Amino acid sequence: MQIAVIGGTGLIGSQVVTKLDAAGHEAVPHSQSTGIDVISGQGLDRAVAGADVVVNLTNSPTFDEASLAFFQTSMDNLLTASRKGGARHFVILSIVGVDQVPQLDYYRAKVLQEEVLKAGPLPYSIVRATQFMEFMDAVLSWTADGDTVRLPATPIQPIAAADVADAVAEVAVGAPLNAVPNIGGPEVFGLDELGRITLSHKGDPRTVVTDPTAGMFAAVDGDVLTDKSAHLAATRYTDWLS
Repeated sequence: MQIAVIGGTGLIGSQVVTKLDAAGHEAVPHSQSTGIDVISGQGLDRAVAGADVVVNLTNSPTFDEASLAFFQTSMDNLLTASRKGGARHFVILSIVGVDQVPQLDYYRAKVLQEEVLKAGPLPYSIVRATQFMEFMDAVLSWTADGDTVRLPATPIQPIAAADVADAVAEVAVGAPLNAVPNIGGPEVFGLDELGRITLSHKGDPRTVVTDPTAGMFAAVDGDVLTDKSAHLAATRYTDWLS
């Protein structure tokens, strides 16, 4: 199959391209570095022309209210170009529980992205994943202050980016699902607990203080970012750390 991977040089996209190529498909990565612009539309017709499947793994450059406009415009442009180019399947990556956190602009923007795709002209698949293990360092940096890191006890079900890429690649070469399957890591932790495990493994002497008001995930109520009934990946967090 010919597969255009938009955002194909990023954390997930680069791995999706590698996995698809290894399986015998022709996966072509596209990004700003290859001359496309999902907002202006520059290069999109060329990028998706002749592709059987378009996988959109681009992400908003900000997590604030501007992210809504990013996903609206980028999806409109990509769907128009993909239909013109003859694509038969359009795939995006979203977030488990994203529709349960309207307090966060970025999550509302990802819901908008899903809605635009569902209402669009092409058969689709939307893969929702739990939080990436690779993002934990960034999460720790958001609320670090001297010798302490403040984190809420929000339940998190971390998944390795490689496992996410496996799932996206598998969905991309299958029939359109016209549905939203969930994938997640095999374990659930409180975010504060996950912070302590991470710092301990790294030999970082800082202390994690449980603070229900700290950081972006403080806005999340309950365990909506987890799904124990999802398709569970194999990689455990402590194994990934090692």
